[in-house]
Order: sequence, then structure tokens, then C-alpha cells
Amino acid sequence: MQQPEGFIVSEKEDYVCLLRKSLYGLKQSPRQWYKRFDSFMTSHDFKRSSLESCVYFKKSSDGSFVYLLLYFHDLLIAAKDKGEIRKVKAQLSEEFEMKDLGPTKKILGMEILRDRKTSKLYISQKGYIEKVLCRFNMQSAKPVSTPLAAHFRLSSALSPQSDDKIKYMSHVPYFSVVGSLMYAMVYSLPDLSYAVSAVSRYMANPGKEHWKAIQWILRYLRGTTDVYIQFARTKDGVIGYVDADFVGDLDRRRSLTGYVFTIRGCAISWKATLQTIVALSTTEAEYMAITEACKEAIWLKVLFSELNEDLQINIVFCDSQSAIFLTKDQMFHERTKHIDVWYYFVYDIIACGDIVVSKISTHENPADMMTNSLPITKFEHCLDLVGVHC
Repeated sequence: MQQPEGFIVSEKEDYVCLLRKSLYGLKQSPRQWYKRFDSFMTSHDFKRSSLESCVYFKKSSDGSFVYLLLYFHDLLIAAKDKGEIRKVKAQLSEEFEMKDLGPTKKILGMEILRDRKTSKLYISQKGYIEKVLCRFNMQSAKPVSTPLAAHFRLSSALSPQSDDKIKYMSHVPYFSVVGSLMYAMVYSLPDLSYAVSAVSRYMANPGKEHWKAIQWILRYLRGTTDVYIQFARTKDGVIGYVDADFVGDLDRRRSLTGYVFTIRGCAISWKATLQTIVALSTTEAEYMAITEACKEAIWLKVLFSELNEDLQINIVFCDSQSAIFLTKDQMFHERTKHIDVWYYFVYDIIACGDIVVSKISTHENPADMMTNSLPITKFEHCLDLVGVHC
């Protein structure tokens, strides 16, 4: 490390300092902090999840579990017995300088509310969304009902071509807004998945029409700051919904995959992304979307089993009957031999019973909002199906 200002040794200005301890702010600091924390947790009989390296768990003497989640230097501890939580906090405070903020109310921009009488928990990002709207001067904008209207037909053809237009758009905070929207979408707003996926494709050279789409999304947030995800106790297990939009990308003619997984009726995992290859039919697009959803279902199943939550066979709902037949019957080989080999693992997954793919009506498939701009009535119904409420 270079000698710090004010502590430079005379006649040895070209010398550097040898670090004996990692300092905050250096590139290796997060790694060194994690190694120290991981070593402490494993020495106190906590196991690290093999799928999520920042999730730790330990079985108590009474058979219950204690869970600890780490995000850099923010911690969440969960257990049925408050005594176990106090015990873990006492052990941590002996090793690290820490501040106990009590029951969790806010973390990483997410506000956590509890209704113990009805056994419900709510996650909201109201405060974060309001800050984003103020930052980009949209706090007084007129609200709209959907994240992205159907009249937006975004493509690279709308990108500026002249130097003057490119210079004008360079002063527009396009990248900052997309990053802020993506942060909100990843944590608690699955309804933004399709819209954020659409506008993020033009980061290299955004045009005025792309910026109008961004402003539309902010107007949607202006009217939905009170939206929250609701967790409640029900008998439903993990259920997945998957959909595809054939040739949704107007530039490279690629289709869009969208899926959302719920546990007890509440969204826990969602994604909207372009497929890696061009599908030649709607059936192929849906088939490849099912494959992506099954990969996520397997990951969720292993994660929950590791955390001592035994899940039954996962169900993935799709609204394409032909794609479902394609996942079960290899007689379609002549029509699908051009599809990449790695998609065919879904045959084995379904054959061994790990995943069940079932038909669902398009009107009851919430993944539809991950791949299309929907009318307000259908959009609100999709939100209800995944536990997102106002």
C-alpha cells in the first residue's frame, strides 16, 4: 500500500507499506472478511449452504433450526426459539464489533412488516422507490396502471444515429435509472421483470423512445409505492409458472423466457430473459422456457431440502400443451433434432419424477406478465396469483 498522506517517511518516499491486516476499502477486504466470518461460523457448528454461500444453519438440541443470512456486514438471524437467537448474537458479539438493531424492520432497502395475529409477513420497498422517484424528478408524475404499455415496440432502430442525438442522450441518466429499477425488481417487484428486461437491452445506445419507456415505468412506480409481497401460512408448496413470448426481441428475433415460483402462494423467485438461441416455433420457445424453469425448480428443491424443508415433487405449470408433450415424448425427435443437446436434460428430470409439468390456462398463468405487456385487468390478476398486493 502506498504511504498515506501525512505519514510519508522522509527520504523514503518511494517505499510502500506492508499490510499486516486487511483494511476497509481494499479490493481483497470483502474476501478477507468473508473468510474470517466463515471460519467463525463453522467453528460454532454452523453449516454453510452448498447452494448459497452466505446462508448458514444449525440444528438445535430440541430439533429446531437456527438460520443466519449474511450480506456483507448485515446479518439476519431466524429461529423458532428466541433464546437460540440471543445465544447466537452473544457469540457473534464476542468475536465481532456489532450493533443489535432488534427485530428486523428494514434491510437492503426492503421494509419488513409483521402481523403476528394473522401470521402474515409483508415485504415492501416503499422508501427506496420514493427515493428513486425523487432522484429522477418523477415524484409528481402522473401514475399509470401497468409497467410497460403495449404501444411501446422497442428496438435498436429507435436508437440515435446522428452525433447530435447521441450527445443529447448521453446527458440522460438512462444507466442510473435502469440500475435502480433492476435493484427494485430483483428484491421484491416481480411485476417489473418484463419492463426492465425490455429497456435494459438498449444500454449501449438508448434513444428517446427508450427513455419514454423508462419514464413510463417510473410513472407506474409512482402509483404503486405501496405494493408489497405477502407471506402467509398455507398448505401450498413450491409451484412454478412458466411462459414464453415467441420472437419477442425485434432485433435478433429471439424469444423471451419468463417464470415465477411461489411458495404458499407468494413469489420467491422470478426471471425474464431472452433465450440464447432463436426458436423456430412457439412450441420450441415454450419448450426451452420449460427447461429453464425446471433448472430453477431443481435448485429450489435442493436448497429447501438442505434447509430441512422437505418439498414434495415440484409442479411447473405451462400454458402450451404441445410443449408439454414435447418434454415427455421423444417421438418428436425429427422436429426437434436441431435444438441444443443441453435442453434435453428435461426428459430425464421429468421421467424420474423430480419435476411435474402440467397444463394451465393462459388466463391463470402469472408468468404471462413476465413476457408481455398486459391489459390492466389481466395484469392485476397475475399479481394476485403470486401474492403481490397494494
